[in-house]
Formats: sequence, C-alpha cells, structure tokens
Amino acid sequence: MPGDYYETLGVARDANKDELKRAYRRLARKYHPDVNKETGAEERFKEINRAYEVLSEPETRARYDRFGEAGVSGAGASGFEYGDMGGFADIFETIFSGFGGMGAQTTTRRRGGPTRGDDLRLDLKLDFREAIFGGEKEIRIPHLEACNVCNGTGAKPGTGSKTCGTCNGAGQVRRATRTPFGSFAQVSACPTCNGTGEVIESKCEVCNGVGRKQETKKLKITIPQGVDNGTRLRVSGEGDAGLKGGPAGDLYVYLFVESDKVFVREGIDIRSEITISYLQAILGCRLKVDTVDGKEDLVIPAGLQPNTILTLENHGVPRLGNPVARGNHLITVKINIPTKINAEERKLLEELAKIKGDSTEKGGLEGFLGGFFHK
Repeated sequence: MPGDYYETLGVARDANKDELKRAYRRLARKYHPDVNKETGAEERFKEINRAYEVLSEPETRARYDRFGEAGVSGAGASGFEYGDMGGFADIFETIFSGFGGMGAQTTTRRRGGPTRGDDLRLDLKLDFREAIFGGEKEIRIPHLEACNVCNGTGAKPGTGSKTCGTCNGAGQVRRATRTPFGSFAQVSACPTCNGTGEVIESKCEVCNGVGRKQETKKLKITIPQGVDNGTRLRVSGEGDAGLKGGPAGDLYVYLFVESDKVFVREGIDIRSEITISYLQAILGCRLKVDTVDGKEDLVIPAGLQPNTILTLENHGVPRLGNPVARGNHLITVKINIPTKINAEERKLLEELAKIKGDSTEKGGLEGFLGGFFHK
C-alpha cells in the first residue's frame, strides 16, 4: 500500500501549489535514477512522482483528501515509469538542465488533446447469500460526466477555442536565467492556457469551461455467482469522463462479504454445526437442516460418534466462472448428553446397561453413554 502522499513529499496537508512544486523538485533531483544509483532510488522516485501528480491537480487532491488512495486508485500514472515523463516534462527540464543538458532534448508538446478520464474505485458490501448466488445490485457513484451543454468542450455553445497568444500554441513557456553557474533554462506550463495551447473564447456557463461536472449516477451491476472477499469487478466506461472528448475511465468494484451467523465459507465449501440428542445419535434418524438452498434432509446413521462430519454434496458455493460446479456443505454433528434425567429414564437406561454388561457405578450415566459412543 502506498504511504501518505503529503509525507512522501514532506509537506503539510495545507501546502499550496508552490510549496508542493518546490518539494517535488528537491526530491526529484535527489532521487532521479539518472543521478542517484543507490538501491531503491528508482522506486522512491516513482513514489514522489505519483504523490506530486495526485496533489498538484485540485480535483485529484480533493478526492485524495476525502477518500485517500481509494479515491484516486487508477488515476494518472499509477503505473508510471520514469522514462515516460508526460505532464512533468516542464519540471524535469528545469531540474536537470544543469546535469549535462539532460533536459535540453525535451520535446515541446501541447497537452490540449483528448485525455482519458480517471478510473474510480467503489467498495461494495454483500451479504453471505448474495456472494454465493450473485444477482443484480444497484449502486450510486459520484463521478465526473461530460457537460451536456458544451459536449465536453468547455466552450459556450456557438463559440470555440483559439490558439493561445502567450505560448503560440506550444502549451509551454521558456525562461532563461543567468546564475553564477551558467544559464539556467526553465520551462513551465503556460499560465494563460494551463498547458493546453488553446484558450476558450467564451466559457460554458454550466461547467465554467471545465467540460465536465460532478454528478451522482445510479448504475446496475451484475454480481457473478461465487464471488468472495476481495473479488474485483471492472465496469468499463463508468469512471470519470475524459477531457476534450477523451474516453471515460473504468469503475472498479471491490467486493466485501459479510459473515453469516450459521454458515462459514471455506473456499467453495460451506461449514455449519448441528446438535442432536444422545438418543438420536444412538438410534439414528432423519433431520431437516439449514443450508444456503433452504431446508434439506440429513440422514443421521445409528451409533453416530460426536463431532462426526456429514456431507451434503453440491450444496456449497458455485465455482466462480463455472457456476454449474458447486462445493459441498460439511456439517459437524455435536451430541447433547444430559447431566440430569428423570426416574423413568434412569430406570430404562440402567436396564440397558445391564443388557450391555455395563455398570452405572463406573462413572455414572455419562460414563455409560460415553462408553457406548466409543465402542
């Protein structure tokens, strides 16, 4: 599990954008794999990038502050490799322009094209039988939907966008600074267009030019038979809407199954216990027992010993992906031996003891019955 992103960057939770950027630059310079060859530096570098990517964007930072890692799971560069610098190109060039011109080859590129939306995570509780037999479940998810007024463009209907006059469509601005160590070239996102290379002529009044808005959506999902704790379901295209017509992310539903008062699951088998009388154990009988399928007949053979496990085949959990195959229901049988009996019962049992050649003086009734069960 990732650590706290604020701790990763060494900043307070109320740190502003400039404080985040300074902390990121300092740590990225220290742990970049091209500079730091120590063991673990590359992993630390990835953690720093991930933390900055989440906290530097107001939307993802707000979700992280509210929901933690679950709120940004799948977002951005969770699978980030340091060779794919993406939106960090401007910062990398700033940091490494003094290391043998490492940033000099950075390709200027616009970031205003369609962008895939973030993936979302939802934790869903199921009761015991829902996990076994599956079915449809209605959920509600807050996510970003494309604005239906501007169709995700962010522009007021009837208007469009134009090339940014500050960066001439590059999405980046370059500033040279002279220092005692030589020239220092700093490339950063254009403050006018925020790195897109375009500016909207007139912002959509509904989404304020963002192109997306927060909505809570009802959704029906199908729970397969046989799911268990930690099963992950992927619902394609139900994450956040993309920017500028980009595809939506996916929704990942993590399932958590509540325990049951009667049944315990072990893989695809189900276990439970029943208690019968000593007479039922001695003579044998047929009982109705609870299963996940309802009441079922269970045959108790005569002379059953305590803690014997009886099996009801094909009354367990359907195998995930192959619901025709089911596990078994394993029933542990407990036997209730009374500590007190009435006079008539004692007389009958003493007669039985004489027939079997056992004396009740050798440990009393419990000793007699215990001897019977283990013969």
